[in-house]
Amino acid sequence: MANEPSVLARINPAQRMVSLSGRTPTPREKAAIIVRLLLAEGANIPLSKLPDSMQTDLTQQMAQMRLVDRRTLAAVIDEFANELEAVGLSFPGGIEAAIAAMDGHISANATSRLRRMAAGSLQADPWERLVALPIETLAPVLEDESIEVAAVVLSKLPVAKAAELLGKLPGDRARRVAYAVSQTGNVEPDTVRRIGLSLAAQLESQPAKAFDTGPVERVGAILNVSPALTRDDVLKGLDEADAGFAQQVRKAIFTFPHLPHRLHGRDIPKVVRLVDQNFLITALAGSIGNEENLAAAEFILANMSQRMAQGLREEMAARGKVKDKDAEDAMNAIITAVRELETSGELALIQDED
Repeated sequence: MANEPSVLARINPAQRMVSLSGRTPTPREKAAIIVRLLLAEGANIPLSKLPDSMQTDLTQQMAQMRLVDRRTLAAVIDEFANELEAVGLSFPGGIEAAIAAMDGHISANATSRLRRMAAGSLQADPWERLVALPIETLAPVLEDESIEVAAVVLSKLPVAKAAELLGKLPGDRARRVAYAVSQTGNVEPDTVRRIGLSLAAQLESQPAKAFDTGPVERVGAILNVSPALTRDDVLKGLDEADAGFAQQVRKAIFTFPHLPHRLHGRDIPKVVRLVDQNFLITALAGSIGNEENLAAAEFILANMSQRMAQGLREEMAARGKVKDKDAEDAMNAIITAVRELETSGELALIQDED
């Protein structure tokens, strides 16, 4: 027994332990040690989000290593833990995450320029940007591109988003794209990347929009809070200039008489809580004498507690005659409250198709 070689001596030289006693592990070796430890503990590490070159280097380093002694392992873990504890601030990874963090603080032109620069980078992943695009932007891609490209796009999207997007395609094309997905098993990663780069360049080449909403929504929003006389005059002029645009604007307009047709009765208490009591009474009292406005007032009163409605009716009677301008301002205050609740997601308006 005494003459037998030690366990360490019997190990193949290529499998000797990495030890601090001989030298300090390189940063790449330390990374390999930490990753191996985490994987052994069952951790789910999103290594696929790293650049391909970094994934390759890490895997090659792990292939070169064999055994690590406990002293080295403890030292690497201790150093890693100390570095984590020293972190005071972290930044989002990737250009899309950085743009999302800066949303509202940088201009649309700067955002577009950053994305174009990222698209030209060899290390950038174009699918990071494409997957984050809204359904409305991706739908034309699936409609206009070839079936094969559409199948690749569908395969790269999260399942729920892909299903929603597929549902927006005409039946025949949806079936063809779905079948083409079954043929993407042998598509090479480089091909998928080139498709992503092409689509990203195509989408980023479109000029940035100066306004977040379309002209119909903007005109409708302006006319919503305009005096009735001004609104009628503008709509009359739009009818003469562009009847189609005028019709779309009329659909976008939402004023006090539209409340019974666009608002769920259950949402009335939310609206009433946001409106100043004086404005509410003025709007209700000012609706008397106008059939459409009175119907909206009754809709409001019918969807609150009887006690509160009775109290408001008494105050309406005490208020008496209300000037048209005051009534219109008060009604606009109610509509503004509805729009605020809609924007915050606390209520949803009834759409024409509903």
